[in-house]
Amino acid sequence: MASEKELTNQEPETSRNTSHVDEAIFTKDVERQSNDAGDMDDTAEKAALEDPNVVNWDVDDPENPMNWPSSKKIGVIAVVAFITMLSPFASTMSASATPLIMDDFHSTNETLGAFVTSVYILGYAFGPLAWAPLSELYGRMPIYNICNILFLIFSIACAVANNLGALIAFRFFAGIAASCAITISSGTVADLYPVEKRGKAMSSMILGPLFGPAVGPVAGGYLAQAKGWRWTFWLVTILAGAACIISFVFNRETYAYVLLKKKTARLQKETGNTELRSALDTGRTPQQLFKTAIVRPIRMLVLSPIVFLMSLVMAAVYGYLYLLLTTYPRVFGSQYDFSEKSIALVYLGVGVGSLLGLVFTGAISDRLLNHLAKRYNGGKPKPEYRLPTMLVGTILVPVGLFLYGWAAERKVHWIAPVIGTAILGGAMMTTFMPGLTYLIDAYTTYAASVSAAATVFRSLVGALLPLAGNAMYDSLGVGWGNSLLGFVAVACIPVPLFFWIYGERLRTSKRLSNVQF
Repeated sequence: MASEKELTNQEPETSRNTSHVDEAIFTKDVERQSNDAGDMDDTAEKAALEDPNVVNWDVDDPENPMNWPSSKKIGVIAVVAFITMLSPFASTMSASATPLIMDDFHSTNETLGAFVTSVYILGYAFGPLAWAPLSELYGRMPIYNICNILFLIFSIACAVANNLGALIAFRFFAGIAASCAITISSGTVADLYPVEKRGKAMSSMILGPLFGPAVGPVAGGYLAQAKGWRWTFWLVTILAGAACIISFVFNRETYAYVLLKKKTARLQKETGNTELRSALDTGRTPQQLFKTAIVRPIRMLVLSPIVFLMSLVMAAVYGYLYLLLTTYPRVFGSQYDFSEKSIALVYLGVGVGSLLGLVFTGAISDRLLNHLAKRYNGGKPKPEYRLPTMLVGTILVPVGLFLYGWAAERKVHWIAPVIGTAILGGAMMTTFMPGLTYLIDAYTTYAASVSAAATVFRSLVGALLPLAGNAMYDSLGVGWGNSLLGFVAVACIPVPLFFWIYGERLRTSKRLSNVQF
């Protein structure tokens, strides 16, 4: 391998006609056999051995994010986790204040009221298509910082909106900006941790999308009652400003493609050897790479049954979450005569359940992966070893839906449907976290893109399904309405079982392994 010391003493060599290594696929062999980050580094290492002008990481290179001290990794994860939590927190901050918003703008349209919340999630469906490829071209840091600033601007715009149309438009653009953290945070985790240590780090990123939406309405409900609905957006603005400062000061670039590019430029300057090139250099222009990368999430959804089916299950879970959050005022207001402040507290059921699900999943995810690896595969982890945990979640989702729906329908004591929502919150976390981690493990080279694919799918469902919530309850009632959702959830239970049995075969099959994403 061309180490840094060797390169410093190396004379410039003439340019040679060598094949370059794509930032997403180092070689066709790697693409066919494995997407594990360690395997990819080995391939780049071989390329460096064959050509002394190829710059790669040294074995214990301190510039390699995988070799950073734990304290530095945790610092980056903490910053990104805060931004990732803020994004979904803001998505429902105004949910319990919707009646006040509609009164202020003199509207009685329930569907439009739900859209004030869900249009933000619609922004999640569009933003990832740009943020994921941009982060794979220019690095994570610039995209985080740009999106933080845009989110701050549109949060201010929401707070001062003077009509309902403007508020909905600004919420949409705020959602596009906020989708950045949801999309590329999983890429940051993949940059920092090998597969066997990735589960715990991923848990901090998954907490935001599922716990944040449950906590937002509680804070928003009380704040709106005390200070008015606009203060729900002013609070988000204050937190967005804090996120901008924290990210600028404490966040660090983790993407190997960008870091190796900088290392190569530094070594070229130090050695005078202009033939040096990064092991991840493709020889293609940023425009060419962007054109390829921007369609990659959609190609992955369409061409990979693994990405499609896993994203479908996560989309269903995500859609259920936002449908429930936007219909709580109706259900608990009409069935239990709760006040707006009391309804705000109901959201804590999902929040507590999500937190318990996080603790459970985070505690066993990596442990179970390593146990199964030692037992069945000589200590080498497989992505499929994440799936037993997911199976538990998919079984509990319909349990929570049935309990919530029929307890509320029969007007059983209010604690019963709240327990149902807590079970649902825990089940969502236990489904969502292993599902996304499985995709990241299976497609490590495309971590940001596969996360974007899942985000686009679930965000469309999360934005549109709540719009049907009130109409569904009007037609079927709370009991049968949630039972309908529960029956769909039951149909999702076989998915983790299917990939437990056939997942590896699909990933390594000749037809799918030759697909160029």
